[in-house]
This record gives sequence, structure tokens and C-alpha cells, in this order.
Amino acid sequence: MRLIFLGPPGSGKGTQAALLEQRHGLCQISTGDILRQAVADGTPLGREAKACMDKGALVPDRVVIGIVEEKLKGRECEKGFVLDGFPRTTGQAEALDAIMRDFPAPQAHRIDRVVAFQVDEGALVTRLSGRRTCGECQAMYHLTLSPPRVEGVCDRCGGRLVQRNDDREEVIRERLAVYEESTRPLLEFYGGRGQLIRLPAVGPVEDVHAALKAAVGL
Repeated sequence: MRLIFLGPPGSGKGTQAALLEQRHGLCQISTGDILRQAVADGTPLGREAKACMDKGALVPDRVVIGIVEEKLKGRECEKGFVLDGFPRTTGQAEALDAIMRDFPAPQAHRIDRVVAFQVDEGALVTRLSGRRTCGECQAMYHLTLSPPRVEGVCDRCGGRLVQRNDDREEVIRERLAVYEESTRPLLEFYGGRGQLIRLPAVGPVEDVHAALKAAVGL
């Protein structure tokens, strides 16, 4: 199965994609994780991405599309995948179509379902502003939903937990505004093809996961 997850920052699409990878063997392709690793490594593209992410702006398509294409063509995606955070614009969606067409038969890919995770803005700000990330291993916590055992210290490696610049409230609201302007048109893009599923992403993670599996037929 080949899925696309759409949704604003903090809507839970990354959590659900990870569960599908763990439980059903679908390859999670998280462009956010890949870009953050490039930022941590201090590569030229990583520095460019960081400047955009710190302002809540979208990373340029030319940086993202090549990374996604390389991942899709890897052996780990042969059994199916979940695109988490891509495409974010109709231009990226059209680029994805071109990538799919480029696959040789019979491995040519077709997107099976596009799931739009829906959460109201107030809940998103609360979710994101409470996140803390380990500066060493990038493990993620939440001050109220999933706190570390020791305040400010990573359970995994003992690293210091920090609030990412893009998790500050003013940046969060900018990110949500960017999402509204640039990404919402994808709902029409995929809705017109009959591929779109709207999923209320509120409540316990396992409840959302059960609703997701029922919606996509897993």
C-alpha cells in the first residue's frame, strides 16, 4: 500500500506513519526528519533549510524532491510506503506524479490513498509548543503528553532537551498560516481524483490508528 499523509504541523501524521511502519512494514518517508538531520549535520542544504524552518517557511522544492525520489527508489520501499510531509504543495504533487511515472513496469507506483488529518488550530498550538527534542539523539517528548522521566533529560541518551525554534508559539502560528496558504489546495488536487480521505485526528493515539486502518483498508 502506498499512502500520502496530509495535515498541519502537530496533527499526528508522523506518529501514525511510524506505527504503520512498525506494525505493517510500510516504509515511513518523513521529509521533516531528513531535513532536520541535514540541519544537524550542517550541510549547505541543511543550512538553507534551517533558515526557512526557523521562520516557519517552506523548504524549497529543489531541496526536498530529490531526497524523496532517492528514498522511494530504495529497496525498503518496495512493499509500500507512507509519505509523511510530502507533497506540501501542488507543485510537489505534480513532481511526485512524474517520479511515479518514471518507475519501470511492473514496479510503477500509484498512490492508493491520501489521508488528511484534521485538528483545530488551538489544539495544534498546545501540542507543538509543549514539545521538547533531545539535542543529541533527536528523540521527542512533550511536557504533558509524554514527559521524560527526569525533567529536561532524554530517557534514551541522557542528552539535554531543548525547544526547537519552530516549536515556539509565534513560529507555530506562522507555520500554520503557511500551511493554510500553500498546502490546503492539495485537498482539492487529490479530492478531485477520488483519493482523499478526511480523518478527524483527535483522541488517543490507538483510537486514531484504528480509525486510520479502517479508512485505508488495512
